[in-house]
Amino acid sequence: MDSASFGLGPGLSAPNEPRLPPLAAGRHDPDGPPTLKTGTTTLAIACPDGIVMATEKRATMGHLVGHKNTQKLFAVDAHLALTTAGLVGDAQMIARYLQAQAQLYRFKRDAPLPVRGAATLLGNILNQSKFTPYWVQLIVGGVDAKGGSIFSVDAAGGAIPETWTVTGSGSPFVFGVLEDRIGETTDVKEAVDLAIRGLNAAMRRDSASGNGMDIAVIDGLGFRRLDEAEVAKRHKALKLPISWTP
Repeated sequence: MDSASFGLGPGLSAPNEPRLPPLAAGRHDPDGPPTLKTGTTTLAIACPDGIVMATEKRATMGHLVGHKNTQKLFAVDAHLALTTAGLVGDAQMIARYLQAQAQLYRFKRDAPLPVRGAATLLGNILNQSKFTPYWVQLIVGGVDAKGGSIFSVDAAGGAIPETWTVTGSGSPFVFGVLEDRIGETTDVKEAVDLAIRGLNAAMRRDSASGNGMDIAVIDGLGFRRLDEAEVAKRHKALKLPISWTP
């Protein structure tokens, strides 16, 4: 049965179908510039003695390596940190906002912002903008009166507590490395080595991840970022293939 039997008007009949412009996918404009996709790899691991958060440093614009030393791991307070994946502008704005709110909470209550409170705040901010969303995927983590904890926060505001989690385009490779290596007794020292293993795998296979590692530990002494020399030393001790030039 052809379309003419349904009485389609001019412009909708089968003979005119080839003349119709192709449907655009999502927000892509077929007459405009190509959509640029971003990628990254971030992870966090909660341990009995603290938490470890880590990212690589590459920022991409489509197939172009746009930046080689991009900050994706932000210290929010002495006990709290945030990793970001997605659009750089959105990620930086969210990080600044959370840093300001953490300081306001400390001034008002003379106490640090709980990790769950930070996750809830981020979820509320993102959910309020879900129809014009921030293109981000976040991990917030820290150590408070309840111990170390991490939350994965999506662009619609969903905040899910995790014992460990990974985000970004390199995450499938990291999941494969970490899935059977993390246990309930994994401590911070072991978690740092696992973070290096995971990022190394992502940087070797994901073209949007690379150019070094940014790793931080949060424990009872506060936030501490590992310097490049320490990361390179641990990487060498693990006898991993080199995935970037220090």
